[in-house]
Amino acid sequence: MEAALAFFTGLLLLLLGLQGNSSPAAVAADPFFDKLALLDFIFNVQPRRLLNWNFLAPVCGNWVGVTCSADESRVVALRLPGFGLTGPIPNNTLGRLTALHTLSLRCNSLTGPFPADLATLASLAHLHLQSNALSGPLPADFSVWRNLTVLDLSFNSFNGSIPSSISNLTQLAALDLSNNSLSGGIPPDLQLPSLELLNLSNNHLEGAIPLSLRRFPSSSFSGNHLWFPPPPSPLSPIPSGSGAGCAGTHLSESAILGIVVGVCAVGFVMAAALLVFFCSRRKGRSLASGKLPGGERSPGKAVAGKGEENNRLVFFQGCSFAFDLEDLLRASSEVLGKGTFGTAYKAILEDSTTVVVKAEGGGSGEEGIRATDVGGGGNKARECG
Repeated sequence: MEAALAFFTGLLLLLLGLQGNSSPAAVAADPFFDKLALLDFIFNVQPRRLLNWNFLAPVCGNWVGVTCSADESRVVALRLPGFGLTGPIPNNTLGRLTALHTLSLRCNSLTGPFPADLATLASLAHLHLQSNALSGPLPADFSVWRNLTVLDLSFNSFNGSIPSSISNLTQLAALDLSNNSLSGGIPPDLQLPSLELLNLSNNHLEGAIPLSLRRFPSSSFSGNHLWFPPPPSPLSPIPSGSGAGCAGTHLSESAILGIVVGVCAVGFVMAAALLVFFCSRRKGRSLASGKLPGGERSPGKAVAGKGEENNRLVFFQGCSFAFDLEDLLRASSEVLGKGTFGTAYKAILEDSTTVVVKAEGGGSGEEGIRATDVGGGGNKARECG
């Protein structure tokens, strides 16, 4: 008994002596229980790369991949990416690091189910377990990690469905569950208001994408059987019981065809009536215009109007003379010449008034008459055109 006591006493003195280079304050600040938890963990996962973890060396500021709090009383971050860690994460190891807020064990060869030992890490904010060989279903209850902002479980072999409890991660900004074997649909009530990055690609998910996640690009859901529902119609459907008048708004094809034929028939009749009207009007003008001497017809633009005195003709707008078409027909006339713009006649009226009449355009396509009073009656020369 005394020999055993002496042995342990000597061992304790030896340990204290080996730490003689450290100040008493540093020894007291070293997170002793977190150190034991880390040693238990690393002993079970057997890293292929050499670590400088040593019980005799202080944890804070010395151990690779370990970060301590400001007062060096607790381990707050563990980062061992690509260190060749193998096997499952044992229980009662990392779960004892209750102040841990960052855990990164990515790119290793860890196996087994999702580590249940992490359920006690309520302060965890960043969890990176991607690129391992973890399998089985995801935890049913994610509410224990309400402080999570980054969750990356991609490139593993997780299966089963996505638990709806992920909605409890209201601070989650990045979620990556890609390249697993997850199946089923995305929970329709999944609400992640702080989510900025999402990747669910390359799984076996199916069904409609929830409305709350449709703000993310289609690449976030590729490699699945997921689909975006079509947008709702901009016009709301009319209720069937809204009134008898609504029932008549739906016309059959025969009714529509009848309406079209009726409209076309009415349009044809109106067009025919207008055509007859204009033809009659044009014919009346031709009859009223008469013929000029020498077979030349009066111009098409001459307007025959009944005035209050002597049925005078008015040629062109705003022009009038003291003679009409009958006076011209009774007058003696002679051809003065033909020019580019028509034939000119000299006509002597019964009252000895001499005028020059020019039929513009010539032939049957005349466009107007220019009449000039050149003598007789003391009248001044006038021209209308």
